[in-house]
This record gives sequence, C-alpha cells and structure tokens, in this order.
Amino acid sequence: MPGRVHAILVVRPDGRTPAAFHLRRTLAALAAQTRPIDDLTIVVCGEDEIVAEVAASAPAESVITAPARTRFAEATAIATRRLAGDSVWLLAQDTTPEADALAKLAGALELAPSVAFVAPKLVRADDRSAIVSLGVSMTRLGRTVGLADGELDQGQHDVREDVLGTDVRGILIRTDEWRRLEGLDRGMRGADEGLDLGVRARLAGSRIALVPTALVAVSGDGVAGPTAPVTRARRMQRAVAERTAQLHRRLAYAHPIAVPFLWLALLPLAVWRTIVLLVGKQPGLIAPEWAAAALAAVRLGAIARSRGRIRRTRSVSWTQLAPLRVTRAALRERLDDDHEHLGDARRTELRFFSGGGAWLVLAALVASVAAFPALLAWNVLGGGALQPLREVVGQLWADTLYGQRALGLDETGPADPFAAVVAVVGSLWPAEPSRALVLVWVLALPLAALGGWFAATRVTERSMLRIAGGAVWALAPTFLAALVLGRPTAVLAHLLLPWLFYAGAAAHRSWVAAGAASVLFAAVVACAPSLAPALIVLWVVALAITVARRAGRGIAQLVWVLVPAAALAAPLVWHQVVGGDLWALASDPGVVWAGPQVAPDVAGRALLAAGFPTTDPGGWQSLLGPEAPTWWVPLLCAPIAVLALVAAVTQRWAAGVVLLIVAATGIATAFAAAGIAVAFAESATVSIWPGAGVSLAWLGALGGALVALDSGLAPRLAVVRTLVALGVVAAVGLLAVPGLTASSRGETFLTNGPDSTLPAYVAAEGRDDPDVGTLVLTPQNGGGVAAEVVWGGSETLGGQATIVSTQTEATAADRTVANLSADLITGSAGDAVAGVAAEGIGFVLLAPAAAPESDAARAFGLSAQTALDQRDGLDAVGDTPKGTLWRVIVPLAPRAEASDPGLTRSIALGQLAAFVVALLLALPTAAARRAAQRTPRVVGPYWSEGR
Repeated sequence: MPGRVHAILVVRPDGRTPAAFHLRRTLAALAAQTRPIDDLTIVVCGEDEIVAEVAASAPAESVITAPARTRFAEATAIATRRLAGDSVWLLAQDTTPEADALAKLAGALELAPSVAFVAPKLVRADDRSAIVSLGVSMTRLGRTVGLADGELDQGQHDVREDVLGTDVRGILIRTDEWRRLEGLDRGMRGADEGLDLGVRARLAGSRIALVPTALVAVSGDGVAGPTAPVTRARRMQRAVAERTAQLHRRLAYAHPIAVPFLWLALLPLAVWRTIVLLVGKQPGLIAPEWAAAALAAVRLGAIARSRGRIRRTRSVSWTQLAPLRVTRAALRERLDDDHEHLGDARRTELRFFSGGGAWLVLAALVASVAAFPALLAWNVLGGGALQPLREVVGQLWADTLYGQRALGLDETGPADPFAAVVAVVGSLWPAEPSRALVLVWVLALPLAALGGWFAATRVTERSMLRIAGGAVWALAPTFLAALVLGRPTAVLAHLLLPWLFYAGAAAHRSWVAAGAASVLFAAVVACAPSLAPALIVLWVVALAITVARRAGRGIAQLVWVLVPAAALAAPLVWHQVVGGDLWALASDPGVVWAGPQVAPDVAGRALLAAGFPTTDPGGWQSLLGPEAPTWWVPLLCAPIAVLALVAAVTQRWAAGVVLLIVAATGIATAFAAAGIAVAFAESATVSIWPGAGVSLAWLGALGGALVALDSGLAPRLAVVRTLVALGVVAAVGLLAVPGLTASSRGETFLTNGPDSTLPAYVAAEGRDDPDVGTLVLTPQNGGGVAAEVVWGGSETLGGQATIVSTQTEATAADRTVANLSADLITGSAGDAVAGVAAEGIGFVLLAPAAAPESDAARAFGLSAQTALDQRDGLDAVGDTPKGTLWRVIVPLAPRAEASDPGLTRSIALGQLAAFVVALLLALPTAAARRAAQRTPRVVGPYWSEGR
C-alpha cells in the first residue's frame, strides 16, 4: 500500500447546513477506518464557534482557517503546502466513508501504478441504495454526463473501472500526480472539478479508476461537488456553477485558433440556448445560462491559467480521450433506458375517436350547417356588433400597434388587445380576412363541442360524460345568443374558455400547459375584459391550492400564466390609468352596439343566474309569441345547477368546490357587467355584455355537474348515470331549438356584408391607403348630429378602440371635429372645407339615421345635405347605400403623424417577446409528453391525492 495517506478535510459553516453535525459524523467515520489515515489537515472556511471547537478537538496535524468565500479548490491548494504523505484523500464535511473505504481505495491505487487517482462510489447519506455518482464523462461538446447518477444501486455498475473523470469527493490521488497536475482548477468554481482533474491526468498519460466497492455517503452541502437542489436558491446556484464550468472547460480545452471564435460566440450561444431551454421547458435555467456566459466572458485570466496548466502537463493527444467520451448514440440509449424505468404510465388513452368525441364534433358541424346555411355563400359577416376586417393582412397587424387609431381625428394611443385576436383570425384566410370570421361562425358549434369535450377530459374519464359535456357547452344559451345577435367577442370568448380550463387546470404540472394557458388567458381577457377580475380571483385560488398541496411546486408556471396578458394589456391599462378612467378597462372591445340584453334589475339577474343574457330566455318568447308563457324555460337549466351543487358533497368534493367557485365568479361578473355602462355608441350609452360572465358560470356549473355524475353514483348505478346525462343533454337541446332555428325564421341580426361601412368609392381608395380620411355625419333621432372621422376604406372590427368609445370628456380633437361638422352644415361658414382638407380628410359622408328615423333626424338630414351641396370645395359623388357622399377637391394636407415610432417599436417588441416565449413553452416535446404520461389526465380526482 502507499506509505502514507494524508486526508484533506474542508469545512464551510455557512449557516444553511448542519456543518458541525456533519463534521462530527465524518470525523467519526475517519476514526473508524480499518486502514487509518496517517495525517489529517482540516481547512475551516468561515467562522463558527461550534465548528471551530469540533475541528480543534479532532486528531488533525493542523487546522487552517480561511475566509468564508474560499472554495474547495482554493482550500485544498492551501492545505497542499502541508502535504506529507504519498497520497492525498480529498474530503468535505459531508463525506462519510464506510469503514473499509480507505483500505479499498488505497489497495486499488497500489495495484495500478498507471492510475493517477481512484474514486469511490458516492451514495446518499439518507438512502445508501441511491447512487449519487460513480464516474463522470462528457460529450463531444463538453456536456457533463454522470454515468450512474441517481440510479438505484443494484451492483449493475460495479464492473466499471476505467473512466474519464469522477466526482471530486472522496478521491484518493497520488501526491506526486497531485503536485504535477497542480491540484484542482479554481476556474471550475465548484463544479466538474473531478472531471477536469481526470481529463488533465489522462492528457498527462495516467489513468483514472473506480472502486465501486468503496462507499462514501454524501449529503450535498455544496462544500465539494454540486450542492443538493433542495431549494430554489440552491438549484440556481448549482445551475450557474455547472454551466460556468462547462463553458470554462470549452475555452480551456479548445484549439488555440478556435478560442477567440468560441469567446465571441458566448453571447450568441446564450441567445440560442435561451430558445432551446424554452422549447425544452426549462425556463428556470435561462438566468443561470446568461450569468454563466457573462462570467466566462470576463474570466480571461482564469482561462489562460487553465490552458497553461494543461500545456505544461500534457503528453498525449486529445484523441486518446475519444473512447471515454459519451457519444450521441450512447446518450440516447441511456435516455431511453431511463424512460423505460420511470414506472407505469398513469394516463389512459384519450379515446377521442373510440369514445365518440369525433362523432360529437361531426354532429355539431351538421347542426351548424343546418342552422346557418346562408353563411356558406357569404364573404363578409355584418349585423349586430360585426364589421368587416381589413382587406390586407398587414393592416390587420398594423391595427395591433401603439399609434394613431383608425377612428378619431388624431387619436393616438394603444390598441385594444382584441385587435391582436382579430389579426390572428384574419390571418387564417390571408386572401380574404373577412371570410375567416364567416368560417368562425360556420364552425362555431363544432369548435365549441370540441373544446367542451376536451375540457371534460380534465373532469372525467367516462366517454358518455365527455360527450355530454361537449354537447351542453356547444348548446349553451349564452353562446347561441351571441351567435344569433352577432357578438364576435362573446363567441370567441366562449370558444376559448374550455381550452383555457383544459390548459390552466394542468398549468401547475408542466410548462407546456402553462405556456398554452398563458396565451389562452391573454386571448380570453382580450375578448372579454370584464372576465379579468374573475379570472384573477381563480388564479389566486389556484395559487393558494398549489402552495398548500404541492409545497409551492408549480408556482413559477402559474405566475407565468399572467405574463403575456399583462404584456398585451399594459399599454392600454397605463393609458386609462393616466387618463383616470379605470372603469373603461372593462368595456367590451370591438363595435359598440346597444343590442338586446337583460336589464340590471331583479328579473334580469334571475335570468342571468339561469344562464340567459337576454330578456328573451333562449329565444323562446320570439318563437312562441309575445303572449306565450316562458316561465318554464329557465327550469330546463335546473338539473345542471342541482348537479353542480351535489358535486360539493361527493367523493371528489374538492374539485366540486373549486368548480362552484368558478360558477360563482362567473355569475358575479355577469351581475356586475349588466349594470355597468362605460362605452358610447354615438349619443347612447351601452352596457357591458353580461354573456361572457354567464359563459364562465356555465363552464363551472357544467364541470361540477360532470363531477357529480362521475363520482356521485356507485358503479352499479351506471344506467342511472347515463339516463341523467342524457336528460341533461335533452333539456339543453330543447333550450337550443329557437337559437338553432333563428336563421331559418329570419330572427337573427346577421347580414350578408357589407364589405365596407363606407361607400364603395371610398373603400376602393382606402383599400391600400390607411390615411384616406372620411368625416361621417349621422343625424340623431333625438336631435343633433354625431360626427366621426374614419381612416381607411372602412370601419373594421380590429380598428375599433376603447380609448375612443369610452371617452367621457371631449378632447381638443373632438372639439375640432365638432366645429368642422358644424361649419360644414352651416351655410354661414365660408372656410369649412379648407379646414377639413387641412386635417387630411378627403371625403364627407352624410349617413342615414338609425331606423326608425324620426322627423327631426329627417329634417336635419335634408338641411345638412343642402348645406353640403352648396360648398364650393366639395364635389358630390352621389347617393350610395351608405349615405350621400362628397369628395373634398381642395388640396389635402397629409395626415399628421402623432405617434412615436420608437415607442411603438419598443411596445411591439416587448409584447412579441412575451408571446414568443409563451409559444415556445407551449410547444410539446418528447420529454414533455413522456412526463405527461406519468400524470392522470383528470385533475383533482380526489383531495387526498393532491392533484
């Protein structure tokens, strides 16, 4: 055996780990060795009275005190000055060797003269059947690969001896080799120190051997080797150290010609790795990646010292290391083996086709075509709150940017987030964006059935109940009302809500679900801002459950869910906060339309609680006649409500309670929305559409009903469950009859077009030029005139802006428009047309008053037309279906550029970055799919399981 063994024991009392306890345990293990150590040097990094007392009482030849920031490599370098033996044993406070560990290590070192150092098998101190480390290698690009890390010790690796490197803890190295290799490389910063030492020893012509029968238990204090990732701070610290060591080794091992290029590539590589980490669902490693890149970029001196150390000792070619590296094929094989041992999958088959989901969607498609057959021939949807979309996709996306709005004289500010949703929808049919909205209407029922079916998969595994959930969601009264009335924001919100539920229910489990939920959350809030408070309340509930049941695991994923929505809405929120009009944030985006809806009284709230957002419950009043009783219609929704309440007392009561909270927040939102009016349509105030809140309540109630049917009946009562589910579907199907037949009866607000809200002459000029301005004058039935400036070829759905429709005080631009309008229709003002031209307005349109037209509006229109005909600077184009049009023949000034391009660009880039990150997170990977297979699809089956 080697003549003398000198042990170096490093201790760091940092206050986070029981250093004194671990030190006593290690000293006791050293004293119990069958082959005693000959010399012991203890290096205490930091000050701690108890640790100092324990170290002083140990049989050490010396105890050295060093600063608290001293790392393991530096501490061993200090102790090297006192080496007196033939071999050095590197230990830390948390390395507890078995009694025969040193004897086996020393014996192996004696029997192999070509071996520079030997390494034991590291096992967990609290579970010695779990391997912490038994050999380390690396890939061709320098990625560290533990050869047995985390595996169960069944002796499967005990035949392995020759390796490229090892963990630094517990290694026994010859003293002459230790001095020749100049100890550990301080540039590793606490990670990969044993691997680097092994690489340098190999390049010096020596070997590294494993002694698997020599066991050393470790606790992961982080004094030597990687710290145990038990807290978020430790995980970050470990990630930074490991990535820093990898980059440092890459620069230290590279050919001299390649070093400058590798150094220049550090920051571009960090950008690329950021994308890779997002796709790989590891966003927590992004900050460590950038920190490591920054450290590697500035530590040129450490790199030079590392390269010099290798240059002084290298005697063989780098190609000698190739057989010991891990190849891509071997790494893939290891990953496949790991996945085979992950345990049985807990997720069942989706059964979309075999379980009837596909048939449900097909049936909904047939019902949709039968309900709205005329839409198949339409290019543009009109009526209600519908308007055409921009004819050019680029203009659709231009409407999403901060800057001048398409309505108003020179209104500058943020776009509504809903404009981004419109742009996405319109981009689905680039040649004719408006046709995409027609397709949404045609496919609304099957899309709703599909979303409802998938949402039901988070609640039940039973195929019959999933079909019932999809059918009931597609036939919801509030959804059919939105389709018949022509409310695009409500339709889109109803289509998106079940997908938000599907992704959000599992957001705490995976980054894929969190990324998808964040995009869907932003889209839902963009379509229905009135839902934002309710969704935030539900988010807080989810956060509380995650903290209580999962010890905080998944908090980062839940926090991310809000980020894209916050980025999208931040400019609008800031604008309204500065303007002092917070209530305007709840306004429905899109066209402001005073369509049918319930009144904010007791009767109206009763209808909302039953699931009906209009005074005509389900359309039955219009179907049966004004005198027919409809008191029985809300009773058809009673089974869903009763089952939702029963869910709270079933075996899955926790899921039932949460879904009841969802329903309650939805009803509260609907009640509040019905009584709030923050938008204006010409001279009339318009209340918020309460149907979005009803949709949320319907989601919670339906989910609760499915929970009750899934777990509230014994297996032997399966027939009863089926009959009850069929009864619920039949009741809701009966409710849907008026809505599904409204189009054939001519009771819908939907119209074929128009292609533009302005005359064709203006539409043609404004198709490719968004700076074509039109002053639209509309006589009011109550007296007076409404004046509005429209830019481009038409008012569009995406061009609407709540910062215009919710203004409560006239701005300077509003007063200018009012003065110009008054001057135009007043014969005494001689320079009115010049004033219009100076603002860049090229057309004046006298639109017809809203039907039925009053005598006052008719008289006002005739008077205004006469005055406009007499203007020298106006050329009468003629009467059109949109009103009487005049063209301004006075030379036009260009439209003033009031926006800041730099601000617009900054906001757009910030929003784009948030959604790019979200989409990268939402992209499923093979690893994410395998992880998903290990969790049940149903969320929260039982409270005791904490899912």
